[in-house]
Amino acid sequence: MSFAKTLNLSTGASLRQIGLGTWLSKPKEVENAVEIAVRNGYRHLDLAAIYENQDEVGAALKKVIPSVVKREELFLTSKLWNSSHQPQNVEKELDTTLAQLGVDYLDLYLIHWPVSFAPGKGYYPPDPKKEGFVELDTVTSLVDTWKAMIALPKSKVRAIGVSNFSIEHIEAIIKATGVVPAVNQIEAHPLLPQDDLVAYAKEKGIHITAYSPLGNNCTLESIVIRLSLKELTRYTPLTVKDRPKLTDNAKVIEVAKKLNATPAQVLVAWGAYRGYSVIPKSVQEERIKSNFQQVELSKEDYEAITAIGKDNHTRFNIPYGYTPQWDVNIFNEPEEQTASTKPVLGI
Repeated sequence: MSFAKTLNLSTGASLRQIGLGTWLSKPKEVENAVEIAVRNGYRHLDLAAIYENQDEVGAALKKVIPSVVKREELFLTSKLWNSSHQPQNVEKELDTTLAQLGVDYLDLYLIHWPVSFAPGKGYYPPDPKKEGFVELDTVTSLVDTWKAMIALPKSKVRAIGVSNFSIEHIEAIIKATGVVPAVNQIEAHPLLPQDDLVAYAKEKGIHITAYSPLGNNCTLESIVIRLSLKELTRYTPLTVKDRPKLTDNAKVIEVAKKLNATPAQVLVAWGAYRGYSVIPKSVQEERIKSNFQQVELSKEDYEAITAIGKDNHTRFNIPYGYTPQWDVNIFNEPEEQTASTKPVLGI
């Protein structure tokens, strides 16, 4: 085992291959997790406005900058939420994020989803015409938002990218602007390898960051523990499906025992073997530490883990299944076929 390797973006910036995800945690958990992570070598932190905990991350950063690390030694990623896709709102939300974090700039700013919500009505504006759905903004296009991202001051954002974008979505913004995203952050694990998208990104020089590398290592019970009933009616993030956890898979456990590693380390290593960065989430000190200890898979072990996904395609994060629902077909999955809209490309 070794500490996380460093990878380079097309911009010339570098980031650690293993980062810390900060989604879905109890109050104060993220503050503690970020401090533990940085003190134990993490330098890549993945954040987002919608996680509603960036003030906690900011509190943790105050504890470690500059006593543990210099600001320039950290790679901070955050994301523009759907309700701020309108060009006039893009820099405003960025400024709010910077204020919450207590920093002058982000290393990477992503469009969180290829979907625009109605502005000025909260993170999940209720659709007045369809009960249980979010009100979409079908006027603002991905190209409109991407142009606003491009225009952000370099003093505030060192690199820009996207998240949950398909090849079609990325092609649209490149065609319209000529500007290639530095990063596409996607759900990726053995049940959802996204080979075509990964190959396309490599061809275009787009770095891939994989979230949910452990698959559905998140049960409905764990979500309920972390969120109040009021919050659950506001949104349900990952679609919880009736599948065994990847960390409980016999082949993952077998490889883990062989390497004297944890199942989570093996799944993180599977993503790292594919050449992209991986952002496992944890708030437990021992898991935070162990996730950062990079395990090397042999080709044989990598292929054995990859085989788990054969004829077992599973995407866990599909907003059409959220509560409230997003009436939009993003990924063209079977579950999305009854959605009445698609992302507005703008070309």
